[in-house]
Amino acid sequence: MSDTTQQRLSLAVSTVVFALRPHLRTGRPTVWLPLVRRIREPYEGLWALPGGPLEDDQDLAASARATLARTTGLAPRYLEQLYAFGDVDRSPGDRVVSIVYWTLVRPDEDAQAIDGENVEWFPADEVRGLAFDHDVIVRYALDRLRAKITYSPIAHAFLTDEFTLAQLREVYEAVLGRRLDPANFRRQILAQGTVEPTGRHLTGTSHRPPALYRSNLARPRATLTIEETA
Repeated sequence: MSDTTQQRLSLAVSTVVFALRPHLRTGRPTVWLPLVRRIREPYEGLWALPGGPLEDDQDLAASARATLARTTGLAPRYLEQLYAFGDVDRSPGDRVVSIVYWTLVRPDEDAQAIDGENVEWFPADEVRGLAFDHDVIVRYALDRLRAKITYSPIAHAFLTDEFTLAQLREVYEAVLGRRLDPANFRRQILAQGTVEPTGRHLTGTSHRPPALYRSNLARPRATLTIEETA
C-alpha cells in the first residue's frame, strides 16, 4: 500500500454498562445499558456505546472511567476489559481499533446515573442498528455475561454488599431471561458456598424477614446448574 492510500490507525476505548432496571412492559428486572446519540459523522444520529479516542495522557481504564463519568455520571466499582475489536472495515475512513470494557453496576451506583444530553438507557436485548459494530459488541458482552454467571459469582456485582437469596435469584433470572425454581436455586446457591449468612435479616417486610447474605470471598468460583421453574 502506498503512503498516499495508507490508513491511519487510531485507538478508542468504549464501555458496555449493564444495570438491572424494571422492564417497561413486565416490570420485572431486566438488563439495561446506556447509549449515546452521535452528534457528528460518521453515523450522526445513531446510538453508540459510551466511548471515544484514547487520550495521550490516559491509560485504558482511566479513559473508560472518564467517559462514563462524563456521559452517565457513573463511577462503578467493577470494571473489566472485555475484548479488542479491530475489524478493518468497522469504521469508515481511518482504521479504528476499540478496546472495550464492561461494567456491572449496583442499585446504589445506578441511582447516581445522570440524564445526560443525548444519553438514554435501553433494554440490552432490544438494541438494534447501533453505530459502527456496536451491535456485535453488545451481543458479545451479553453472551459473556450469560456464560460467566453460570460458573462465577459475577451476579453479586449487581447487588449491594448484603442481599437476600430472592434478590440474587432475580439477578440470575434477569440475565438468563427465564424464571428459576426458588427452592432449587436456594439449594444450589447454598451448596456451592459462594454466599454466607450475615446473621441479619431484611427489615420493613410485611412477612417473615428474609435472611441477608454476602459474598464468600473464599469461594470465588463455582459452577451452578440452573433449573427452570416447572
